[in-house]
Amino acid sequence: MRTLLIITATFILQVSPIFAQGSAGASAKYEYRYLIDMPTAGILDKGNVGITTDILPLGVLVAKIEVGVFDNVSFGISYGGANIIGTGSPEWYKWPGVNFRVRLINETTLMPAIALGFDSQGKGEYFEEFGRYAIKSPGFFAASSKNFELLGYLSFHGVINYSIENKDGDGFINLIVGVEKTLGPNFSVLGEYDLGFNDNSSDLFGKGTGYLNVAVKWGVGNGFTIGLELRDILTNKQWNPSAADRALTMEFIQSIF
Repeated sequence: MRTLLIITATFILQVSPIFAQGSAGASAKYEYRYLIDMPTAGILDKGNVGITTDILPLGVLVAKIEVGVFDNVSFGISYGGANIIGTGSPEWYKWPGVNFRVRLINETTLMPAIALGFDSQGKGEYFEEFGRYAIKSPGFFAASSKNFELLGYLSFHGVINYSIENKDGDGFINLIVGVEKTLGPNFSVLGEYDLGFNDNSSDLFGKGTGYLNVAVKWGVGNGFTIGLELRDILTNKQWNPSAADRALTMEFIQSIF
């Protein structure tokens, strides 16, 4: 891991920084607020509304709506459950999720964008006995994002977070890193690695290898984006360790002003 961080830092220093405000291609109008599960320093502009739907294994569906309420301030709510898609009775989540974020520093040539926020929405099944989702919510987080020009855009992201889902006895501060590379004006590939420091002490959940996720996103146009995700490539989850998960995400962003 130390070698990887050194190589990454050296690579960052050798590419030319730019002040970029978009993702998913050079013509993108909107920033990603999340790569796959990890929050970024991206934020909705004032007056924009974002609607996101995640479709995951076991019939899990999570819907979220976010609003840019002020400059560099957004707020949102979410809700979902397991077995929504499929047969049998849906298993709705116990509570809706809430999220908000404030971007403290906008990106410049030398400085990354920095945001603080909170998100109580986890993903996957909800385990009542342990008071947590299969994939814990980010909880309180600080996110940093920096864009560089390299055959399009290359973006690096880092997050330190503390999830409020610690009834399982694993309430450690966590770290997440991520990267995005645009492929032309409409496509991008993304990867994130959740080190899982807050999810490695249970015999049921994470086994200590962390959660590695990758995705491809397509900016269809007019604020609509589709993403195909391959989640938990390292098979960290112990409740279903046989293979990585496939998932679909859809997002629509529109100005209401």
